[in-house]
Amino acid sequence: MAKVLMFASAREASGARAQEIPGDCVVAVIDAAEQMYGPRFGEVVAFSRIWLNGDPVTRDGRQPCTATDELAILPPVAGG
Repeated sequence: MAKVLMFASAREASGARAQEIPGDCVVAVIDAAEQMYGPRFGEVVAFSRIWLNGDPVTRDGRQPCTATDELAILPPVAGG
């Protein structure tokens, strides 16, 4: 389980700023979040950067997650 922090369009798609989501590794937590929040959230995650405790990881990462870990979902931001 990890605390998942959601930013920008990930927050909009999920309707949540942060949520404890079960899973023993990055991919399991992301998969559980996609099941919890639906296909729109999955579309956002597909183009997002994922960070585990401040370090970048891949979406399909097998890095272990515990209750003390934070997983951040950072979608791309448009601007000028």
